[in-house]
Amino acid sequence: MHAIRFRSAIDRRTLLIGGAALAASAPWGHGARAEPAKPRAIELTAGIGRAPLVGSPHPVTEVWCYGNHVPGPELRVRQGEPVRIIVRNELPEETTVHWHGIRLPNAMDGVPGLTQPPIRPGESFTYEFTPPDAGTFWYHPHSNSLRQLGRGMAGALIVEEPTAVPVDRDVLWMLADWRLTSEAEIAGGFGNRMDAAMSGRLGNTVTLNGAISDEVPVRAGERIRLRLVNSSLARLMSLRFEGHRPTIVAIDGQPCEPHQPERDRVLLGPAMRVDLVVDMQGEPGRHYRVIDDFYDGLSYWLTKLVYQDTPPVRARPREAVSLTRNPLPEPDLTGAERYELRLQGGMMGGAGMMGMSGMAHGASWAINGKSVTGDGHAEMPPLLTLRVGRTYVIAIRNDTAWWHPMHLHGYSFRVLSRNGSPVPHRQWADTVLVPPKATAEVAFVADNPGDWMFHCHVTDHQVTGMMAVLRVT
Repeated sequence: MHAIRFRSAIDRRTLLIGGAALAASAPWGHGARAEPAKPRAIELTAGIGRAPLVGSPHPVTEVWCYGNHVPGPELRVRQGEPVRIIVRNELPEETTVHWHGIRLPNAMDGVPGLTQPPIRPGESFTYEFTPPDAGTFWYHPHSNSLRQLGRGMAGALIVEEPTAVPVDRDVLWMLADWRLTSEAEIAGGFGNRMDAAMSGRLGNTVTLNGAISDEVPVRAGERIRLRLVNSSLARLMSLRFEGHRPTIVAIDGQPCEPHQPERDRVLLGPAMRVDLVVDMQGEPGRHYRVIDDFYDGLSYWLTKLVYQDTPPVRARPREAVSLTRNPLPEPDLTGAERYELRLQGGMMGGAGMMGMSGMAHGASWAINGKSVTGDGHAEMPPLLTLRVGRTYVIAIRNDTAWWHPMHLHGYSFRVLSRNGSPVPHRQWADTVLVPPKATAEVAFVADNPGDWMFHCHVTDHQVTGMMAVLRVT
């Protein structure tokens, strides 16, 4: 991996001490699609490693990771084919793995105490499931998740379609947000009370595929499927592709009607994924920036798309791509049962941090006046009990002053409306981003029995109360 300067002052893409990143060792990821692998067992080790997050002249950073790499190994499996993943824990503390977005059996969901015993140091656990949906998913701990995810423990799980999608390249961008010291060490202070009660632990360095890059080479005329994954603890992103008009073809792994991003920006809250089809229609020899400008006054550029000075791959774009819908049960809205879940707490948020009945000790947040802190534990009482086979419509109302990406384990749901206005393009998700003082309405068929976590994926918010269990029985 070639060296990239680590900038100490705020400039075109520096946040505080670092810049955005792109993996320099493998620009744009994969080339030709490999033949489907036979069903196999996968081994995954959680442990301590070192990674050149910011490059020379700064030292490598001690991280916690999977497979001695940040991000963890890109796992590629096939839709409808069983997978067996043996996870060994070489960390100095307990861990688990949550297979984010996969509709799997409850016992494989990776929540300590609730669905499995934690994996102790030196021990292993075997996860077995058959992914029913093709798409972009990811994996991360659900034990001491604030520190473990914040130190680098995340990887992509790609479930490939039975038939290859007609693109020239299939590319993963795994985005992560780090709070680093001037010596490129991961800063302490996990669980800071101020972070917890406000926007969460925002970092000062954004990486993409675990390293920094000033540019990435592309060719005019090629078509790329770009899989975006936001594995940050708290950072929201709004990506703008200069000179390009990417098409959204899937959200959280679920195909949608192809459409242009609103305001030409791809919005990604923590844990969210978006699949884009990007036709490289820039001019040979030129470069175009990818800019994140979600936070006012803190815009930076993530990387530059640098066109090779060669003839275009093709003279005109291919026909539009539309992904095959996954086998999700369609909600019956006419007979649906309806609930409202109110997100409460935080600084500047109505009732404030303190004094809300039901808030546990050390909690900053609540759902419907009740808070559950930590990462999950045995005998958590359900906030809602749902009946198998019924359709449910959940109105998620954000009474706070902060953004909340709300994630439901074990399910994908149809996003019906925002603030009463219908959501277009048949969007499904497992993590819905709810702005301050806004309401999002989602629907799903309760077809997967078990105790399922429902929580904010700003991890500070989750561990300080914005978490609940939905029981399907």
